[in-house]
Order: sequence, then C-alpha cells, then structure tokens
Amino acid sequence: MSIFIMDTHIDIPWEEKTADGLPSWHKRDQADCAQRDVERRFTVPKAKAGGLGAACLAAYTPQAGLDEAGHAAAWRRAQAMLEAIEDMVPHYLEGEAALCHTAAHIRQAVQNGDVALIPVMENGYPIGEDDSRIGWLAQRYGVRYMTLTHNGHNLLADSAVVREGPEEAHGGLSSLGRRVIQQMNRHGMLVDVSHASRKTMMQAVELSEVPVFASHSCVRALCDHPRNLDDGQLDVLKASGGLIQITAMGAFLKRGGGGTAADFAKHVLYVIRRIGVEHVGLSSDFDGGGGIEGWQDAGETHQLIQTLQEHGLDDSEIRAVAGENMLTLLEKAEERMTKSQT
Repeated sequence: MSIFIMDTHIDIPWEEKTADGLPSWHKRDQADCAQRDVERRFTVPKAKAGGLGAACLAAYTPQAGLDEAGHAAAWRRAQAMLEAIEDMVPHYLEGEAALCHTAAHIRQAVQNGDVALIPVMENGYPIGEDDSRIGWLAQRYGVRYMTLTHNGHNLLADSAVVREGPEEAHGGLSSLGRRVIQQMNRHGMLVDVSHASRKTMMQAVELSEVPVFASHSCVRALCDHPRNLDDGQLDVLKASGGLIQITAMGAFLKRGGGGTAADFAKHVLYVIRRIGVEHVGLSSDFDGGGGIEGWQDAGETHQLIQTLQEHGLDDSEIRAVAGENMLTLLEKAEERMTKSQT
C-alpha cells in the first residue's frame, strides 16, 4: 500500500544556550540533513528509505528570562533557525526535497518524489511582547504552526511543565496570548497546544477559529505525564475538530519510559476508540529526544506503519493517521486565512 506519511514534529540540531544562558542564535551547519549514515535521526535519505513524505521541521527556542535580553536572543535564534531550514534545499537537497508552505505544495512535492519540509516554531517565547511578529513569521518564513509554550511559562501562556517559578502565571492564556492566537488564525498558522497547561489548552480551543492540535503529545489515561492530554481534553479536541499527534517519546508512552512502537499503537488506538480516527496522527520528536524501539529514526518509519497495521488499522485508517488528517487541518487554516484577506 502506497501512503502519504507526515511527521509533524522534528527538531533541527542546534546549540541550546549561550554561556550567558540566553537562547543560542549561532547557526549550525545543516549539511548532514542530506546524509544517511549520520547520528541525526531525521535526514532526507533516511526519510526516503522509510517512506516518510513530509516533515515539520521545528525552530525550537528554549525558555529563558522574560526580559528584553531573553526575548531579543530568542527572536534572533528563531529567525536564524528558520533561515537554516530555508537554506537546506538550495544548499544540500536540490532534487531531493522541497520547502513547502501549503497543503497543495506538500502534495505536489510528494507527487514529484521530493520530501516536503514544512517550517514550524516550537515555543511562542520569541514573540516577546510583539504579536505583530506572527505576521512576519508566516509571511517571511512560511511558518505553519507555533507551539504556544515550551517547558516554562512565557508571556503568552502557562506551560504544562514548570521547572521554576509559580505553578501558574496567567491562569491559562494571557491577554497577549489571546491576541497572538487571533493573529495566528489570521495568518494561517495552526495553534499547537503541546507543552501547554490544561487551562491554556482548553482556552485556546475555545478562542481559536481554526481547530487546534497537539503536534507531539500522548494519552494521559495510558501514561500519566503532564505533557499528555487527558480524556476531557481529547473530548474537546473532537468537538472542535482538532488533532492529537501521538509522539515517539518513551516517557510519554509508558510510565518509566522505554516505550515501543507497540505502545505507540496503543495510544493511537485509544484516541480512535474515544474520539475517532479523524482526530489522531503521528509525530516522532526526532532530534529533540524522540525515538523508540520500532521507530528509532526516519528510516524506520515504514516499521511504525506496519505496527499500526498489525494492531488492526485498515487501509483507510492508516491513510488518515499517517498524514491525511494533518493535511486537512492545514487546509482549514488556509481557508480561514483566505477569508481574513477578502
């Protein structure tokens, strides 16, 4: 069976922070994205070997201080990372991959035999206090989604994981965070609630005019981790038309870690049985900590699909989970953007 497979969350390797503790903006050469025999879990040759057709490449910014220096460094880093993603194809991947900004571009790239690379953002921290930066990210770099938070509260919203400071900073979304979501809707950028607190997630679903999604999370009923979504959150996703993209992070799949492709399949099946096959997809979090037995790198993606088949998913369910659900959601964001421009 020939199917379209899309991985919705892959990090690009990058230095974490400077010696001063600020998010590092120093560029890392991405030449290894064109190589097979390298440590990096996602490369285009590995993707082709595993049958992976599209990958969301994340410009990730670690949380730092909520001050001018921190926000300035974060904004500089985000743009440097997006430029590195932008440079991959012309510098290293001509004829092998395509940078894609719409669902139609993704479909065309796959039809041409290219791996579709989609730029995305992990952590809204670089926005600082300026919600107009959303338009710049969407129009200049073609960013298709942004994770509202990472580990730690930012000026937009509360996070699910707090390493220091109060349990809550805003009681969910801040007023700035609400404006940011409105800007994201306007510019065709999906709202990603992975890493967000439960209150943040619920408020985002209520506010957003486009269904929200979790780009790399798992099911809390199967693994009680604060990064996972509970049944109430899943039910809200169903009602709103959103998605949860199950991720290959052992700590989110199985208590104590060590999750496998079979555990991954159990999370997918749980979501299907509770809220329907149209509300679930897959992500690896490769090069950001992801990788499990049965899906260690992009070259093993076909093994994950085989595991899903062995757990009873039929061809139409596989197609939905593997990538069609995510493409449909991207198209909804594009439709909302078009309406805002007319």
